[in-house]
Amino acid sequence: MLNYKAIEIFTNEDARYQGKPVADAVIDSLRNLKIAARCIVTRGIAGCYENGEVATGRVEVLSFNLPIRISIVLPAAETERVLAELDPLVGDGIIALHDLTVVSHKAASTFFPRQLTVRDVMTVNPARVTAESLASEAARLLLSSIFTGLPVVDARDRPVGVVTQGDLIAKGGLPLRLGLLAESEQDEKEAVMATLARKRVREIMTAPAMTIPENRLLTDAVDAMMTKQLKRLPVVDKEGRLVGILSRLDIFRTVMREAPDWDAFRAQKIEVNNLRTVKDILRRDTRTVSPDTTIDQVIQTVDGNDMQCVAVVDDRGTLIGTIADSDLLHAFKPDPEGVRALFARLSRPSGKDLAYRLAGTTARAVMRTDVSAVRETMAIGEAIRLMTEQRLKRLPVVDETGRFQGMISRDSLLRTGFSQPGPRT
Repeated sequence: MLNYKAIEIFTNEDARYQGKPVADAVIDSLRNLKIAARCIVTRGIAGCYENGEVATGRVEVLSFNLPIRISIVLPAAETERVLAELDPLVGDGIIALHDLTVVSHKAASTFFPRQLTVRDVMTVNPARVTAESLASEAARLLLSSIFTGLPVVDARDRPVGVVTQGDLIAKGGLPLRLGLLAESEQDEKEAVMATLARKRVREIMTAPAMTIPENRLLTDAVDAMMTKQLKRLPVVDKEGRLVGILSRLDIFRTVMREAPDWDAFRAQKIEVNNLRTVKDILRRDTRTVSPDTTIDQVIQTVDGNDMQCVAVVDDRGTLIGTIADSDLLHAFKPDPEGVRALFARLSRPSGKDLAYRLAGTTARAVMRTDVSAVRETMAIGEAIRLMTEQRLKRLPVVDETGRFQGMISRDSLLRTGFSQPGPRT
C-alpha cells in the first residue's frame, strides 16, 4: 500500500485567479511542479453557495456559475508543497484534505505533453535570406547562429527553400563544416567567403521548402522531421508567411523543460511504463582508436564517421578520451601550414597524402580527456538534459566498469527516442 493524500477544491465557474479560471490556474500550477500528481476537474449540474445563490442546469436563467470540483491525488510527501501553491489561487471556494490508501500507481512516460503546438516550442523570428542573397551572406549568418540551416523567403516572406551547411559544402564551395570554419584564422574565413560570394542562394538552396503551420501539434512536427529526415522545419502562419523555425534543439529544450524527474517517480514506488534508457538508442557502430593511433589514421576515421568524432580507448576498452575534428584543428593551430593541410584533408579525404606531416603525432596528444560520458541505464530524458545544457551533439556511453559501448547523437535521440514504444512484457 502507498501513502497518498487527496486534495479537493470546491469552487465555481466564476472564480478567477489573475483573470484565469481557478481550475486552469490549479492545473498550470501542478504541471509546473512536475510531481506525481493527477488532477480531475468536474462541473456540477446544480448547486448552491454560502451567499444564498443557487445554480441549476434545469432552468436556463439559473444555469450560470455552476459548481466546480477539482480533485487532486498525490503522494503524501508532496502535500505541504502543493497546498502552499494552491491556497493563493482559491479566493472563492473550499480546500479539503483527506488520507488516501493507494494500491498501485502506474504512469506512462512521454517526452513532452501531447497538447503542445509548434507555436509553443519554435524559435520565433529566425534569421532568413532571399533567393538573390549571396551564399556568403548565408554562411555568415550561420556562423553566428546555433543552427546549421536558414529559411529562404520570397518578397512576401513566404518560405521557398532552405539553405543548409550541406548545401554550402556540396554546391556553394564551402570547403569544411561551419564549426571548423569558425575556429579558423580570419584570412582563412575571408578566403572561403570570397569563394562563396560567387554564387547566389537560389543556385545552392534545397527547394521547395517543407513547412509546418504554427498551430499544428508538436507530435505532428516530430513525425514529419523523422519521416523526411529533416533537422529543422520553417514554421508559417495561416497566410504562409515565415513566423519561426523548429529545430531539434527546440524540441530537446522542450523535453528538458516539460519532462518530470522519472527517476524520482520510481523512487516513490511509482511504476513508470515505457521509460526508455540510453541503451535503447545506443549506436554501437561508433569507431574507436587507441591512444597510440597516429593522427593521419585518426583523420581517416573521423572522415568515415558521420558523428565526426571517435572514442579513444585503452587495451581493456575503457574510455579515456574523445577526438572530434575541432580537437584536431586546435592541435595544429600553431602551425599555419598544418592547419591548411588539415583543412584540405578533412574536407577532401581523397586528396594528397599528408602522412609525412601527421604520422608523428598520436591520439594521446590531441584527445579530449574531460569527457562527459553516461551510463547505459540513464533515462533518455536525462541524456537530453545533459546534451542540451552543454550543447553537445554526441555523447559517449559506458557500462558500469567504464568500458566504451557506443555513442548517442541528436539524430538518434529524435529518431528512436520519440518513436512510440510498444508495450513491455
